[in-house]
Amino acid sequence: MRAEAFRSTPYPRPRAVDVWFDPACPYTWLTVCWLREAARVRPLELRWHLMSLSLLNKGRDDDPEGYLMVPVRIGTAVRHHHGQRALARFHASLWADLGPPGEHGGNTGKWINDPALALADAELPAELAEVGTSTVYDEELRDSHTRALRLLGPRTGTPVVAVEEPEEPHRSPPAFFGPVISRVPRREEAGQLWDGTLLVTGTPGFHELKGRPADPDPDVTGQDIDPS
Repeated sequence: MRAEAFRSTPYPRPRAVDVWFDPACPYTWLTVCWLREAARVRPLELRWHLMSLSLLNKGRDDDPEGYLMVPVRIGTAVRHHHGQRALARFHASLWADLGPPGEHGGNTGKWINDPALALADAELPAELAEVGTSTVYDEELRDSHTRALRLLGPRTGTPVVAVEEPEEPHRSPPAFFGPVISRVPRREEAGQLWDGTLLVTGTPGFHELKGRPADPDPDVTGQDIDPS
Protein backbone atom coordinates (compact mmCIF):
# COMPACT_ATOMS: atom_id res chain seq x y z
CA MET A 1 0.00 0.00 0.00
CA ARG A 2 2.84 2.39 0.80
CA ALA A 3 4.40 2.09 -2.69
CA GLU A 4 1.02 2.53 -4.38
CA ALA A 5 0.28 5.67 -2.36
CA PHE A 6 3.76 6.97 -3.10
CA ARG A 7 3.10 6.78 -6.83
CA SER A 8 -0.28 8.50 -6.53
CA THR A 9 1.01 11.56 -4.69
CA PRO A 10 2.11 14.69 -6.59
CA TYR A 11 5.17 14.86 -4.30
CA PRO A 12 7.61 12.09 -5.31
CA ARG A 13 10.05 12.94 -2.51
CA PRO A 14 9.19 12.69 1.19
CA ARG A 15 7.95 15.92 2.73
CA ALA A 16 9.55 16.89 6.01
CA VAL A 17 6.86 17.42 8.64
CA ASP A 18 7.97 19.03 11.91
CA VAL A 19 5.67 18.34 14.85
CA TRP A 20 5.81 20.20 18.18
CA PHE A 21 3.79 18.49 20.91
CA ASP A 22 3.21 18.18 24.63
CA PRO A 23 3.41 14.45 25.47
CA ALA A 24 0.76 14.62 28.23
CA CYS A 25 -2.12 15.90 26.05
CA PRO A 26 -4.56 13.13 25.00
CA TYR A 27 -5.84 14.98 21.93
CA THR A 28 -2.26 15.62 20.86
CA TRP A 29 -1.54 11.91 21.21
CA LEU A 30 -4.39 11.14 18.81
CA THR A 31 -3.15 13.71 16.31
CA VAL A 32 0.32 12.18 16.50
CA CYS A 33 -1.19 8.72 15.91
CA TRP A 34 -2.99 10.11 12.87
CA LEU A 35 0.24 11.62 11.52
CA ARG A 36 2.03 8.29 11.90
CA GLU A 37 -0.86 6.57 10.15
CA ALA A 38 -0.84 9.17 7.36
CA ALA A 39 2.89 8.58 6.90
CA ARG A 40 2.06 4.99 5.96
CA VAL A 41 0.13 6.13 2.88
CA ARG A 42 1.77 9.47 2.09
CA PRO A 43 5.51 10.21 1.68
CA LEU A 44 6.04 12.05 4.97
CA GLU A 45 9.19 12.32 7.07
CA LEU A 46 7.97 13.08 10.58
CA ARG A 47 10.35 15.01 12.85
CA TRP A 48 9.49 15.36 16.53
CA HIS A 49 9.93 18.42 18.78
CA LEU A 50 8.51 19.50 22.12
CA MET A 51 6.30 22.30 23.34
CA SER A 52 4.60 22.72 26.69
CA LEU A 53 1.01 23.13 27.83
CA SER A 54 2.34 24.62 31.05
CA LEU A 55 4.15 27.32 29.11
CA LEU A 56 1.11 27.91 26.88
CA ASN A 57 -1.11 28.31 29.95
CA LYS A 58 1.35 30.29 32.04
CA GLY A 59 -0.49 32.56 34.46
CA ARG A 60 -3.52 30.27 34.64
CA ASP A 61 -4.30 27.82 37.44
CA ASP A 62 -4.74 24.80 35.17
CA ASP A 63 -1.83 22.82 36.65
CA PRO A 64 -1.17 24.14 40.17
CA GLU A 65 1.07 21.20 41.10
CA GLY A 66 3.18 21.61 37.96
CA TYR A 67 2.76 17.94 37.03
CA LEU A 68 2.41 18.69 33.31
CA MET A 69 6.05 19.78 33.31
CA VAL A 70 7.25 16.32 34.39
CA PRO A 71 6.68 14.34 31.14
CA VAL A 72 7.71 17.19 28.84
CA ARG A 73 10.94 17.75 30.80
CA ILE A 74 11.73 14.04 30.56
CA GLY A 75 10.89 14.12 26.85
CA THR A 76 13.29 17.02 26.36
CA ALA A 77 16.08 15.06 28.04
CA VAL A 78 15.25 12.00 25.93
CA ARG A 79 15.48 14.00 22.71
CA HIS A 80 18.67 15.75 23.86
CA HIS A 81 20.54 12.53 24.66
CA HIS A 82 18.91 9.92 22.44
CA GLY A 83 17.32 11.76 19.51
CA GLN A 84 13.86 12.30 18.11
CA ARG A 85 13.14 8.63 17.37
CA ALA A 86 13.70 7.81 21.03
CA LEU A 87 11.36 10.68 21.87
CA ALA A 88 8.72 9.09 19.62
CA ARG A 89 9.16 5.77 21.47
CA PHE A 90 8.86 7.46 24.85
CA HIS A 91 5.70 9.28 23.75
CA ALA A 92 4.14 6.05 22.49
CA SER A 93 5.03 4.28 25.74
CA LEU A 94 3.41 7.03 27.78
CA TRP A 95 0.09 6.17 26.13
CA ALA A 96 0.58 2.43 25.59
CA ASP A 97 -1.49 -0.22 27.35
CA LEU A 98 1.16 -1.40 29.80
CA GLY A 99 -1.19 -3.19 32.15
CA PRO A 100 -3.91 -2.26 34.63
CA PRO A 101 -3.59 0.98 36.60
CA GLY A 102 -2.46 0.82 40.17
CA GLU A 103 0.82 -0.18 41.72
CA HIS A 104 2.55 -0.51 38.35
CA GLY A 105 1.32 2.84 37.04
CA GLY A 106 -0.55 1.39 34.06
CA ASN A 107 -2.55 3.50 31.62
CA THR A 108 -6.14 4.16 32.71
CA GLY A 109 -7.16 4.74 29.09
CA LYS A 110 -7.54 8.48 29.74
CA TRP A 111 -4.17 9.54 31.10
CA ILE A 112 -0.50 8.74 30.61
CA ASN A 113 1.48 5.97 32.24
CA ASP A 114 3.98 6.71 34.96
CA PRO A 115 6.93 8.26 33.05
CA ALA A 116 9.35 5.85 34.74
CA LEU A 117 7.30 2.93 33.40
CA ALA A 118 7.24 4.53 29.95
CA LEU A 119 11.03 4.96 29.98
CA ALA A 120 11.47 1.27 30.77
CA ASP A 121 9.04 0.24 28.03
CA ALA A 122 10.86 2.48 25.53
CA GLU A 123 14.21 0.94 26.58
CA LEU A 124 15.58 4.25 27.82
CA PRO A 125 17.71 4.91 30.93
CA ALA A 126 15.72 4.88 34.16
CA GLU A 127 17.65 7.84 35.58
CA LEU A 128 15.96 10.15 33.05
CA ALA A 129 12.88 10.04 35.29
CA GLU A 130 14.71 12.31 37.74
CA VAL A 131 14.71 15.10 35.14
CA GLY A 132 10.95 15.52 35.59
CA THR A 133 11.39 17.56 38.75
CA SER A 134 14.53 19.37 37.59
CA THR A 135 14.98 22.60 35.62
CA VAL A 136 18.14 21.37 33.85
CA TYR A 137 16.50 21.16 30.40
CA ASP A 138 13.96 23.97 30.81
CA GLU A 139 15.91 26.42 28.64
CA GLU A 140 16.11 23.87 25.83
CA LEU A 141 12.38 23.21 26.20
CA ARG A 142 11.58 26.94 26.08
CA ASP A 143 13.68 27.34 22.93
CA SER A 144 11.78 24.52 21.22
CA HIS A 145 8.45 25.88 22.45
CA THR A 146 9.30 29.35 21.15
CA ARG A 147 10.08 27.96 17.69
CA ALA A 148 6.55 26.55 17.55
CA LEU A 149 5.02 29.86 18.63
CA ARG A 150 6.96 31.74 15.96
CA LEU A 151 5.04 29.75 13.36
CA LEU A 152 1.52 30.52 14.60
CA GLY A 153 1.76 33.10 17.37
CA PRO A 154 1.11 32.74 21.10
CA ARG A 155 -2.61 31.94 20.85
CA THR A 156 -2.26 28.38 19.67
CA GLY A 157 -2.33 24.90 21.15
CA THR A 158 -0.58 21.56 20.87
CA PRO A 159 0.42 20.15 18.48
CA VAL A 160 1.86 22.63 16.00
CA VAL A 161 2.72 21.13 12.60
CA ALA A 162 4.93 22.69 9.92
CA VAL A 163 5.21 21.18 6.43
CA GLU A 164 8.23 21.68 4.20
CA GLU A 165 7.52 22.46 0.56
CA PRO A 166 9.90 20.12 -1.33
CA GLU A 167 10.05 22.36 -4.38
CA GLU A 168 10.47 25.58 -2.36
CA PRO A 169 12.84 24.64 0.50
CA HIS A 170 13.68 28.27 1.33
CA ARG A 171 10.06 29.36 1.72
CA SER A 172 8.52 29.57 5.20
CA PRO A 173 6.73 26.25 5.75
CA PRO A 174 2.93 26.10 5.92
CA ALA A 175 1.98 25.53 9.55
CA PHE A 176 -1.16 24.73 11.50
CA PHE A 177 -2.44 23.74 14.93
CA GLY A 178 -4.08 20.33 15.24
CA PRO A 179 -6.24 19.02 13.77
CA VAL A 180 -8.08 18.08 16.97
CA ILE A 181 -9.63 14.61 16.64
CA SER A 182 -11.13 12.14 19.09
CA ARG A 183 -10.66 9.02 16.94
CA VAL A 184 -7.72 8.07 14.70
CA PRO A 185 -8.52 7.59 11.00
CA ARG A 186 -6.73 4.66 9.42
CA ARG A 187 -4.89 4.02 6.16
CA GLU A 188 -6.31 5.94 3.20
CA GLU A 189 -8.80 7.81 5.39
CA ALA A 190 -5.79 9.14 7.31
CA GLY A 191 -4.17 10.13 4.03
CA GLN A 192 -7.30 11.92 2.88
CA LEU A 193 -7.46 13.90 6.12
CA TRP A 194 -3.83 14.87 5.52
CA ASP A 195 -4.60 15.99 1.96
CA GLY A 196 -7.60 18.02 3.11
CA THR A 197 -5.70 19.63 5.97
CA LEU A 198 -2.97 20.79 3.59
CA LEU A 199 -5.55 22.07 1.10
CA VAL A 200 -7.42 24.11 3.70
CA THR A 201 -4.45 25.47 5.65
CA GLY A 202 -2.56 26.26 2.44
CA THR A 203 -5.35 28.47 1.08
CA PRO A 204 -4.28 32.15 1.09
CA GLY A 205 -6.22 34.09 3.70
CA PHE A 206 -7.32 31.00 5.62
CA HIS A 207 -7.40 31.43 9.41
CA GLU A 208 -9.56 28.88 11.21
CA LEU A 209 -11.98 26.00 10.73
CA LYS A 210 -13.86 24.38 13.60
CA GLY A 211 -16.11 21.32 13.59
CA ARG A 212 -18.93 20.31 15.90
CA PRO A 213 -17.56 18.36 18.91
CA ALA A 214 -19.95 15.44 18.42
CA ASP A 215 -17.52 13.01 20.08
CA PRO A 216 -15.31 15.07 22.37
CA ASP A 217 -14.10 12.19 24.57
CA PRO A 218 -10.75 11.04 23.16
CA ASP A 219 -10.25 7.32 22.68
CA VAL A 220 -6.58 6.83 23.51
CA THR A 221 -6.85 3.05 23.94
CA GLY A 222 -6.00 0.30 21.53
CA GLN A 223 -3.63 2.25 19.31
CA ASP A 224 -1.33 0.08 17.21
CA ILE A 225 0.77 2.85 15.67
CA ASP A 226 4.44 2.06 15.05
CA PRO A 227 6.46 4.80 16.85
CA SER A 228 9.63 4.22 14.79
